[in-house]
Amino acid sequence: MARIAVIGAGMGAMAAAARLAVAGHRVTVYERSETFGGSVGRYAHEGFVFDTGPALLHLPAVYRDLFVKTGKEPLERCVTMTQVDPASRHLFADGTAVSLPNASRAGVVSALDGALGGGAGAAWGGFLDRARDAWDRSRRPLLEEPLRSDRQVLGRDPYPALRQRRLLRSARQAGTVAEVGAWELADPRLAALLDGYALSYGLDPRHAPAAAALLPYMEETFGSWYVSGGMRALAQAVYERCLARKVEFVFGAEVARVVEKDGRAAGVELVDGTVAEAGHVVLGARPWRGLVPGQELWQDEDVAGRPGPGVVPGRFMVLLSLRGARPSDTVHRTVVHPADGAAEREAVFGGRLAGRPTVTVLRPDDPSTRPDDGHEAVTLTSTVAPHGAVDWTDPAVRERCADSLIEAAATAVPGIRERLLRAEVRTPAETAAETGAEGGSVPAPALAGAGGAYLRPGNRTRLPGLYAAGGWSHPGGGLAHAGMSGALVAGLIVEGDGFRGSQ
Repeated sequence: MARIAVIGAGMGAMAAAARLAVAGHRVTVYERSETFGGSVGRYAHEGFVFDTGPALLHLPAVYRDLFVKTGKEPLERCVTMTQVDPASRHLFADGTAVSLPNASRAGVVSALDGALGGGAGAAWGGFLDRARDAWDRSRRPLLEEPLRSDRQVLGRDPYPALRQRRLLRSARQAGTVAEVGAWELADPRLAALLDGYALSYGLDPRHAPAAAALLPYMEETFGSWYVSGGMRALAQAVYERCLARKVEFVFGAEVARVVEKDGRAAGVELVDGTVAEAGHVVLGARPWRGLVPGQELWQDEDVAGRPGPGVVPGRFMVLLSLRGARPSDTVHRTVVHPADGAAEREAVFGGRLAGRPTVTVLRPDDPSTRPDDGHEAVTLTSTVAPHGAVDWTDPAVRERCADSLIEAAATAVPGIRERLLRAEVRTPAETAAETGAEGGSVPAPALAGAGGAYLRPGNRTRLPGLYAAGGWSHPGGGLAHAGMSGALVAGLIVEGDGFRGSQ
């Protein structure tokens, strides 16, 4: 079997490495930092522990499949996962609050009717019906198969938008997330709910295609799962599975370029000049200029799928160490919606600092995240413009943004300022330094529609023997999507270009 070099130790790269090792290949992972996991990081201080990347898992079947295919121990023997119920609580600017149960369509409809008034549940339920149609139409070509050379099926939006007749004017159909909210959901709170899903994935509701309806459908159908010890525990389990399958890791090893020989990838060269030969190379990081000298890795049409108009945002986080016990009726995830969502979108995707952002408040009921039961670890997260568009190294900017998040979170965590022991701030500047992602940007999931503008470059490249896995390639960002990309790359290497994905 072949020797395979993997660039980066992110979740997609490790998922590919474990599968390739099981197939008999000799796999070595070269990681520029001193640890694994990519954006799935952890911060610990005086007994408080926080995730610094994604904190909830959706579509856990992706990692269950990885563990089944790479060893006898299933995922649940390696990590403890629990469904978060309610899945989320939403606080709107008019004072309305609603808690949405986990993976219960009827429960969500009932909760929305009770909190927002009669008809809200039916409107959201009808939207989810249409989102299910979009999921059924695009799931396989968008998520489970290598990206097709003929992409017309993914260029068309699979969301069956309602055709709305208008007096003396032509009928209209929603083509973006914002239009779905305004024209089909009508209630501004439901529109804010939908916008919040898109924004949390780094998508601009004004431009993201209606097919982004897949994201709330995916969460509300397959549930939200918490991994005990934080999502870093999942990264640890995947890393240990790689080690068990004899994958070799070389940390502190930054790759300068891919070595090309006889018209195909033949290994990697590190920044110190060391060359490691390989029969195949897997790129598990965002491509950079000079990766393959003199070679464009994808055809122009392959990279048409960029993040859509505007900038690619990152994440701003405030990690709060609080005195006082976590109340027993506390909701794990609360989303605080601002009064002026339009102003927030204009700021974030215009490369500016938002005045009052959408804030996600995470309060896990996990003893391993706090020094004792008399304290609580709380994480505040907001989608923000990337480093460069905003100078996230400026102390005044960091303090101003952190204060706005804490102010918003006060509606979800009473007495938050009085309880505060310490606040650790993490910005796109830290993300850029730790992961190498330009501007600390976080890749969004791939979406069908918009003429293919929201697709990612395919897992095959123009250089034979070089493949791409992880959030910057098909099928895009997110834990589940990264795991899928690893499966696709492994399938292409093991089975060849005839590989068509999972059956």
